[in-house]
Amino acid sequence: MTTAVAPSGPELELAPAEADAPPALRAVHTPGFPDLLRRIGSSLLVTTYQAGKLVMVRGEGDRLNTHFRTFPAPMGMALDGDRLAVGTSMQVWEFVNVPAVAAKLDQPGRHDACYLPRSCHVTGNIQVHEMAWGAGRELWVVNTRFSCLCTIDPSASFTPRWRPPFVTALEPTDRCHLNGLAMVDGRPKYVTALGEADAPAGWRANKARGGVVLDVDSGEVITRGLSMPHSPRWHGGRLWVCESGAGTLGFVDPNTGKYEPIAQIPGFTRGLEFAGNLAFVGLSQVRESAVFSGLPITERLAAEERTCGVCVIDVATGQAVALLRFDTGVHEVFAVAVLPGQRYPDLINDDPKLLENSFTVPDSALVDAPVSLRGAAVTTR
Repeated sequence: MTTAVAPSGPELELAPAEADAPPALRAVHTPGFPDLLRRIGSSLLVTTYQAGKLVMVRGEGDRLNTHFRTFPAPMGMALDGDRLAVGTSMQVWEFVNVPAVAAKLDQPGRHDACYLPRSCHVTGNIQVHEMAWGAGRELWVVNTRFSCLCTIDPSASFTPRWRPPFVTALEPTDRCHLNGLAMVDGRPKYVTALGEADAPAGWRANKARGGVVLDVDSGEVITRGLSMPHSPRWHGGRLWVCESGAGTLGFVDPNTGKYEPIAQIPGFTRGLEFAGNLAFVGLSQVRESAVFSGLPITERLAAEERTCGVCVIDVATGQAVALLRFDTGVHEVFAVAVLPGQRYPDLINDDPKLLENSFTVPDSALVDAPVSLRGAAVTTR
């Protein structure tokens, strides 16, 4: 295992990031981060429920632009082409990229994507954690409060679809703290939970070493003894997992259940996305509280040594190659998403004037639209 600290040295000193946010929300980054995003032709989305923000991380010359949008406790995200779902304290929002609107934003030509809200489903406080789009355009949601996987039902708060076999009842008591979801071939395949518990908040009794990885198809626990695992992902033929309480990134052998860490990072590792051999790992400082006390990372690192941000790991070497660090305002990260092919996106959720004058209609409807509206108030999909 490699201890993957932030890149350092004279050529990799942290440089200030451009942040479209009040002074209370500021970030710094290693100089190589903008070039890395440029090379993979992407930008990042980061959610922080603690600060109530969705952060767009975009390259701008030799700097990163960290652009903030406000949501009530945003957590899980799910991306499928031009569709983006964002889970919040009581709702699941769905956004759609409308390129014609991107062209009309301030500084024409600067933005290459613009996500506009298309629907909002009220789930109630189910403690939405990770989400993923599945086959048939189903949105799968980790429903932590009810200890289950669910899908969105237009006529109900949610539809329960699966829960761990050791959880015997569907009730809102967060029995095992189900939190992470890995999809394989468009179907839920692996999940993470903080304990094999069947009592209200039962996972808390052994939070430091009670974490598990489960196979959804069989319901079997394939790995035990992890410290607060999160963010399972199937990538490159491997099942990757963040052992958050230890501050590591590694992979699990589904046949033996062995967890093999490849990198130890100075933060509570939660939120994971891949681009080739690069792993974008969310980091949280984790506060001193009953939930986070007694974890390996809090015993290994003092509070001032823990980092909040996004660390990029080369999974071939286990080395950190870039770092974005939130210095003020943001202390906990939940999810990280890579937007491939979109270098400078925006997301609009608080501009009534723009939203009331932006329309997307099917191509067939434009037959009856005046030429003056085409490409103006009406855009096509």
